[in-house]
Amino acid sequence: MATVLTQGGSPPSADGTNSPTESKGSKINVSSETLSSIPPLGVAVAERRFWFQRAKSYDPTAIATQVSVFDDPDTAEKYQPRPDWENIHRFDPLERWTWGEEHRLIRKIDWRIMVWACIMFMALELDRANIGQALTDNFLGDLHMTTNDYNLGNSIFKLAFLCAELPSQLVSKWMGPDRWIPSQMVLWSIVATAQFWLQGRTSFLACRALLGILQGGFIPDVILYLSYFYKHHELSLRLGFFWTAMSIADIASALLAYGLLHMRGVQGHAGWRWLFLIEGLMTLVIGIFAFVLMPAGPCHTASWFRGKNGWFTEKEEKIIVNRVIREDPSKSDMHNREPITPRLLWQSLKDFDLWPIYILGLVFQMPMAPIGQYLTLTLRGLHFDTFQANLLTIPYTVIHMITMLGITYLGEIFNELTLIAASGQVWALPFLIYLNSVDTSGVNRWVIYAVTTLLLGYPNAHPIQVGWNSRNSNTVRSRTVSAACYNMFVQAGGVVSSNIYRKDDAPLYRRANKQLLAICCMNIALYVLVKAYYLFRNKQKARKWEAMRTEERLAYLATTTDKGNKRLDFRFQH
Repeated sequence: MATVLTQGGSPPSADGTNSPTESKGSKINVSSETLSSIPPLGVAVAERRFWFQRAKSYDPTAIATQVSVFDDPDTAEKYQPRPDWENIHRFDPLERWTWGEEHRLIRKIDWRIMVWACIMFMALELDRANIGQALTDNFLGDLHMTTNDYNLGNSIFKLAFLCAELPSQLVSKWMGPDRWIPSQMVLWSIVATAQFWLQGRTSFLACRALLGILQGGFIPDVILYLSYFYKHHELSLRLGFFWTAMSIADIASALLAYGLLHMRGVQGHAGWRWLFLIEGLMTLVIGIFAFVLMPAGPCHTASWFRGKNGWFTEKEEKIIVNRVIREDPSKSDMHNREPITPRLLWQSLKDFDLWPIYILGLVFQMPMAPIGQYLTLTLRGLHFDTFQANLLTIPYTVIHMITMLGITYLGEIFNELTLIAASGQVWALPFLIYLNSVDTSGVNRWVIYAVTTLLLGYPNAHPIQVGWNSRNSNTVRSRTVSAACYNMFVQAGGVVSSNIYRKDDAPLYRRANKQLLAICCMNIALYVLVKAYYLFRNKQKARKWEAMRTEERLAYLATTTDKGNKRLDFRFQH
């Protein structure tokens, strides 16, 4: 005897959200024997994404496995993982787990994977940002350089960083990030340490170029790696902590600089030379440990260093794999060591639906970046000494950490990415207006410091936008390339930012500050336009999808050549 299983609405789309189909149930014939062997799914709930959102009725023993495309016989085969996917042996549509098991496992992943990712990012930030501390120790004077030479060095670094993004990401996809990222770290730490022996403008520019080439691609490589372990909203939040780690590194760098710059004169060397040497050696140690602390994926953690049984039990591996792929089946469309072919690369590069986010990456930091790059020089110009100038950079970093994490949480809680990401521009606007309307030459230095500190404490939308870009990619291939492309645009914005403050406009930079104000106003309008664009694209897709009958949709899923975010059952996040 057969029974009829009625699905309320349609299965979720490839991005884990419900497709905008008709509210009437679609009927699927399933035998009684088959039904009796299928474990029950968890009650469909609006998932409480963060611990402080969980109600008193939260039951850690309740089934957490939510409905997905794999629970509908008509759609399951359309989303099946590839047979050569590295986690295929843990894929099981019948796997069930509780909320308590899921939340304990997420905390375990955080400690095993996320914390180390943050430590590696801190190492990168130490080696690329300590140039700011070096400036306070007569770095330019010792090397007979000007601020324009400094600008050129920053531009070369960011340009090299930009050019290395995509090649690095392609190498990482071919070798595996667990091999490539540690190799990057060891190589750039050698160059960072070699800055101890800088002799002048030429060697400074050469080291900036080498650092950019070797560090480029690190961030998108890590983001792709983390996507193997986390669902979309979890990744967005953890990227907030990822960039918080960068801010912690800035604070640590300022504190280290306070001590290391006091070594000026030791063995006849300047303090900034010791700064580069010691922080470079620190990164080298972290890079060596990265070789043994980065597993290839959730199902490949066993090693001589991590233990013969690995970090996760078989049950935990099943939970990691199935919870991630049930939310986004596209994560199984490539092996983690499968290279991106030229054809796939071209398909990803021409994905016009991701370009609005790339454009935001180009411009969103421009109104604040020049002020941040020149902060230590500005503080010296306000007659703070070397050590005061380094310590006074800490308050804005702390404010920046708090505001960045705050908007990252808010974006996920209210499911609003675009407008909350725009809050950084709104924050900066009054401070830029002040700098353009007041003659700061006669203002108390502490007032200037307060305004600058509050401006640089703006809520940075970078974590939101990186996660947003990943969500809207909707394939591993596109996610690999788009992460690099987004960061390339960010670095291109950094190249422009590095040349806004010019020597002929010093010391008040009135012309430059007007440009920063204009860019800030432009950015606010740009965020609104990006929001409108994704609303328009979703309406386009919904109109076509809703015009189809159930049979036509199933036929579309079976025969379509649309890939990733071009599928009609996919909706852009905004």
